[in-house]
Amino acid sequence: MARHFLTGEELTRDELLRLLERAAELKRDRLGSRALAGKSVALIFERPSTRTRVSFEVGVHELGGHPLLLREGEMQLARGESVRDTAQVLSRMVHAIGIRTGAHEPVAELARWSAVPVINMLTVDHHPCQALADLLTLKERFGALEGLKLAYVGDGNNVAHSLMLVGALAGIEVAVATPAELRPRIAPPEGVTLTTDPREAADGAHALYTDVWVSMGDTDAERRRELLSPYRLDEALLEAARPDAVALHCLPAHPGEEITEGVLYGERSAVWDQAENRLHAQKALLELLVRG
Repeated sequence: MARHFLTGEELTRDELLRLLERAAELKRDRLGSRALAGKSVALIFERPSTRTRVSFEVGVHELGGHPLLLREGEMQLARGESVRDTAQVLSRMVHAIGIRTGAHEPVAELARWSAVPVINMLTVDHHPCQALADLLTLKERFGALEGLKLAYVGDGNNVAHSLMLVGALAGIEVAVATPAELRPRIAPPEGVTLTTDPREAADGAHALYTDVWVSMGDTDAERRRELLSPYRLDEALLEAARPDAVALHCLPAHPGEEITEGVLYGERSAVWDQAENRLHAQKALLELLVRG
């Protein structure tokens, strides 16, 4: 039976920690695994992408496999073919399916009917592959994850959801600060606190994390900017965290809006390590799901 990765909750804590260790090994030796030799992975992109597309396409290639890129409008899904039929056809031809799209429900439906692993590369509800890279970055910076505090400030979106779920699974204390109107849409697991005060979230944090204020599909841009302006990740908020705290952002960033230029490009930024770590974490994930 195929294993899927849709929210991150599919992993046990031990599996998650072993995956991160393997990701670190693959980072040290990028061509050290041929786990996908002779295999193909379908990568379905119904949303624009930079880091997700490049990291998955390069990752499948470095593991010895063939990445099959399928863009929006290129499949019969665009002409009304069902998700069920698409899953059953792809399952007979490829060894795994990654999908980056809008609503989460079609991804869950794809996994329901697929005989091969389905990986959620992004939906409006979850971004679990990003969370893997985030944890790998924190592990590199601080040596271990247990006992760390991660503060997320901004919109309670898919990135916040995944940090809550995957961060808590890893034993991290996660504090999420959002306006009441933009609070996360999932219940906080044990180890996660919700607040409307960004400085309360930042207090004692090892990392401060933010994301764009206006995401793909959002239509209330001005209202969002008004609500989120007190949640900017700036130098003052970073000073409210630990002296060794780092700044994180899943990108793309808008310097001067959700994060200041000084923080994004400053010496306490771990953003570029975080972006690179998408590649290594996802290679470890592909090994786990496809090779088992």
